Amino acid sequence: MLFAQILNDDLGCASYLVGCEVAGEVAVVDPHLAIEPILAEAERLEARIVRTIETHTHADHVSGHGRLALDHGVPVTIHAAAGAVYPHEPMADGDEIEVGNVVLRCIHTPGHRPEHCCLAVVDTTRADEPWLVLTGDSLFVGNTARPDLAVGATEGAEGLFRSLQRLLELPDGVEVFPGHVAGSLCGTSMSSRASTTIGFERRFNPMLILTEMGAFVAESAGVSAPKPPNLARIVEQNQAAFRRTPDAVPELAAPPDGGQLLDVRPVPDHVAGHRPGAVSIPVSGTSFSTKAGFVLDADRPVTILASDSDEAERAIQGLRSVAFEDFPGYVLGGGGEVTGWVSIDELEGLIAEGAAVLDVRDKDERDLGYIPGSRNVPYRLMRTCCPDLPEDRPIVTICGSGPRAAIAASILRARGLDARPVLNGGMDDWLARGETTVSFRRCGG
Repeated sequence: MLFAQILNDDLGCASYLVGCEVAGEVAVVDPHLAIEPILAEAERLEARIVRTIETHTHADHVSGHGRLALDHGVPVTIHAAAGAVYPHEPMADGDEIEVGNVVLRCIHTPGHRPEHCCLAVVDTTRADEPWLVLTGDSLFVGNTARPDLAVGATEGAEGLFRSLQRLLELPDGVEVFPGHVAGSLCGTSMSSRASTTIGFERRFNPMLILTEMGAFVAESAGVSAPKPPNLARIVEQNQAAFRRTPDAVPELAAPPDGGQLLDVRPVPDHVAGHRPGAVSIPVSGTSFSTKAGFVLDADRPVTILASDSDEAERAIQGLRSVAFEDFPGYVLGGGGEVTGWVSIDELEGLIAEGAAVLDVRDKDERDLGYIPGSRNVPYRLMRTCCPDLPEDRPIVTICGSGPRAAIAASILRARGLDARPVLNGGMDDWLARGETTVSFRRCGG
């Protein structure tokens, strides 16, 4: 059997190649938009991609099934309940897709979405029982999928509970390869491990230990994590007719008027000199696409500000993966506006001088300890909130270690405020130093 897992670290999602060495053929499962690593892996395996199988319609990233279909002639299979407009072959519970000596058996597992399916993989040269199972967005390493992205949270959780019981009918030794690892918003508290086994999850997964539906639903439906940005737009693109790869984005001498400016250079380069109004989200940082999706407006054009063309192209590819489409071009280099930043050592003095402190972490992080008198606004809400922020004194933004504080400060500076991020440190360091903090315990926590 041929098998490969291709991780997209930016989105926390996994694609798979599964097939037969004798036949020299593989199916690709859940291809992300950047299909180049998938094609390269198939070439390394000396195998031809003969089919795309989608476990479900993705809500956090744009799929690559259209590029594979139009540019490489690869047909698509997905459950009929997906409502896909594009040409596809529907699959149903119990259907088997043969790729040489390998069989991918469909297990319909609604919950995360009504059409969701897992794929039990059988190498018929070894046995008639599954060797591994691709669980998509149902069972993760250390957790289970969120149930609230396609239907009501309670309805989704009830369906997910029943689906997980079906997966637990598989033998303990069956390997589990999920559709997401840590970094995705399609679940919470996921491990960064790439795989697990049914037996290990049966024993140690905190959600699978909840064997009564009522307890599972109460925990699963209570998810408080933000939904993926541009969710409706991404789902619409993933259900729509195939679209060809867009044309290359040109280099520009200067940004056009209007639109949004996204500076994707490293944060030290941005604060040292940037164009007025630019939002700073380094493409070299973690979860670039998700962060950009939260703070940019997908209905307005985005001009990329980058150090070089490779950096610009990586940013554009990442933005397209979360359904941004309008890019007038990219501009190389920085600008004349400098952002003052704050070290953790300087923070106490600024507070004493009257600076406002804006804690841009999520509320569960803040509950563990925050600076007295600080205000909590998660960075992802900064673009649309807080018209009452002070204009007569500095606003210091702080997160756990610096990256989100830089994003928040750049958004506020674009509004004309004197915002200064805490860089090279954050609340993690403040807490470690034993500085004055307040903690908070929520009911039920």
